[in-house]
Amino acid sequence: MKLVDKIESRERCAEAGWDAYDYLMDEPVDRNFILSLRPLGNFVFLDMLAKPFFKIESDHFLIKGIMGDSFFRVAHHREDAAICEHLEKLLSGYENQEDEK
Repeated sequence: MKLVDKIESRERCAEAGWDAYDYLMDEPVDRNFILSLRPLGNFVFLDMLAKPFFKIESDHFLIKGIMGDSFFRVAHHREDAAICEHLEKLLSGYENQEDEK
């Protein structure tokens, strides 16, 4: 699974001092990918739902999405844009792990 694009989200958070982006992937988000995000913060994964939902929260960012969609959303406090860089490095590492299989 590889990151294809990062676009500004249509979900507006700017009034609260937050920026949000949709991370577009080259294939649907799967269970292994979702579980790889667990170390980033408070992790919720409701895999028993018809459309399994995941969310990772921290004081300075939020990541959320639905398993099977080819995108997920990242919102971060405007002063903490470095989370996007960290997440993109994590995604790059995940891509390399996938390539090794």
